[in-house]
Amino acid sequence: MRVKFWGVCGSIPAPQTPSQIKSKFSAILEQITVEDLQNAESKERFLAGLPPWLFGTVGANTPCVSVTFEESKEFIIFDCGSGIHQLGNQMNDEILHPTQYHVFFSHFHWDHLQGLPFFSPAYDPSVRMEFYSPKPDLEKILSGQMEPPYFPVHIDAMGSIKSYHQLDGPIKIGSHLISYKKMNHPGDSYAYCVHENDKRFIYATDTELTAQDFLKTEENTVFFQDADLIVLDCQYTLGEAIDKYNWGHSAFSLAVDFAANWRIKHMVMFHHDPTYSDRKLHNILQSARWYLERMNIRDIELTLAAEGLEISL
Repeated sequence: MRVKFWGVCGSIPAPQTPSQIKSKFSAILEQITVEDLQNAESKERFLAGLPPWLFGTVGANTPCVSVTFEESKEFIIFDCGSGIHQLGNQMNDEILHPTQYHVFFSHFHWDHLQGLPFFSPAYDPSVRMEFYSPKPDLEKILSGQMEPPYFPVHIDAMGSIKSYHQLDGPIKIGSHLISYKKMNHPGDSYAYCVHENDKRFIYATDTELTAQDFLKTEENTVFFQDADLIVLDCQYTLGEAIDKYNWGHSAFSLAVDFAANWRIKHMVMFHHDPTYSDRKLHNILQSARWYLERMNIRDIELTLAAEGLEISL
């Protein structure tokens, strides 16, 4: 199973401003020395030694995560944030691009829908688009944002063969079981779990963790216990989470506690606040790792979600 990140930011796409880019260049120039410019090898060594917040970027697109498999052709997509545009462009460049996409929605706030009209494979008549949600009226919801005055092209203009599925329990995509669980978010949001042999991947964006999520109920245990990888909403610091109570997002420290509670092996910090700089996001990652050490929590790997990141299970 391969999990790839195409959009990792929450609420609204947040490209870096010219002043932020200039600030990065300035910080790099302050560190460079004459020795670093002697030859190609010294230049590469200098660049490799830069902190990740300077050399690269986390990315500014809204949520979209894909899952593919080694031994089957199923292509699964979670959410259609603006990141799905880049996914579609890359698929068009593939010699053997997929002819069927299974698209699961956590919920239908704008940042999880806005990329769908720009997903170019959906306009290909040879492609099948299978849409899934536990919510009713899925076709009406998706077509609603592609009507005047919101958008000039109706969803019917997408030439692909489209099917809409309201989930009422776990579903199999090929040989892979996908289950879901309602989470705490205004208007509801659903987490999904993908099962492949003995591996389990959970996609749990847009959730404000509560005491109920830590309880060892049968439902919680079956869904979360000993998962191999979870993509989890970590939008806020603890202070921000307190100030923004009931906004539907979690503090990174509470997410770490949650992963420890369920003995999840690897947690990816996701749904970044669009006001955060790359430097702040990487500082939060370091704070989360410090928190793990301070609380003596072991055997959990922490990763910051970034566009282009790919994780294999």
